[in-house]
Amino acid sequence: MERKAIATQKAPAAIGPYSQGIVARGELLFTAGQIAFDPATGELVKGDVKAQTRQAIENLRAILEAGGASLQTVVKTTVFLKDMGEFSMMNEVYGEFFTAPAPARSTVEVARLPRDARVEIEAIAVVERE
Repeated sequence: MERKAIATQKAPAAIGPYSQGIVARGELLFTAGQIAFDPATGELVKGDVKAQTRQAIENLRAILEAGGASLQTVVKTTVFLKDMGEFSMMNEVYGEFFTAPAPARSTVEVARLPRDARVEIEAIAVVERE
């Protein structure tokens, strides 16, 4: 199977043995989960779950664009929340980036995320043909 690793300096560098994203067969791009790291500083952005959701999606956007996809070609996301009580705040920001037809989505509450982030988001997107 053809696989191509995606790496961009416009998103936080991988901090372990994984890729920011992988394009499979030139058709689908699978991203690693993104938390609200500022790619310039490597630090978690300050603020509430809204600020963290916004940065996580901006990091996703950078990886998607580096791999020939975009937020508009995302077909599935998974959102990991530290507190499901923050769902509506996350969802408000998420809706600013993903409009109809919105991708399929799963949202789960987790015990803990890297660096004690409030949210992590991963995506699967279709790579745009030239």
